[in-house]
Amino acid sequence: MPSSAPPLLSGKDAAVVSATCAAHGLTRAEFDALRDGAVAAKATAYCPYSKFRVGAALLPLGAGAQAAVIPGCNVENASYPVGMCAERVGLGAAVAQGVTAFRALAVATDISPPASPCGMCRQAIREFCSSDMPIVMFDKNEDYVVLTVQEILPMSFGPDQLPPPGAPGT
Repeated sequence: MPSSAPPLLSGKDAAVVSATCAAHGLTRAEFDALRDGAVAAKATAYCPYSKFRVGAALLPLGAGAQAAVIPGCNVENASYPVGMCAERVGLGAAVAQGVTAFRALAVATDISPPASPCGMCRQAIREFCSSDMPIVMFDKNEDYVVLTVQEILPMSFGPDQLPPPGAPGT
């Protein structure tokens, strides 16, 4: 059974943003840092072939009051399959800093409605993020859609499906 598209929410409506923050355990400062970080990262995208800019911002678990986010942008390559999506670049940057757990992810593009992470990125996100973590997808007008990891990747396969190290058969 196909599901309906989630509603496009106004990023300029303070009440809507407040409701989003309350529903996903974010402060307004964290929401703003995610949006601003994803939009800023989008400006640094290296996309000479597709011209499709994508920025991502990850909010680490335990980030504190400063709401410091870790950015990522898409990086293309003349050998197309070698390119990297913004979400995976952000995750790689975070892991390089020793950060492997997150509270939220934002993605920003130049289109409307917003684009969601690709399948490969969804699986990479699943590796490090809880199923109820919000993914906030911003469009060119900073309007947005919010879905959880579970909603973008139902019945996912992740680390919790693997046997623990040292278990019989491993």
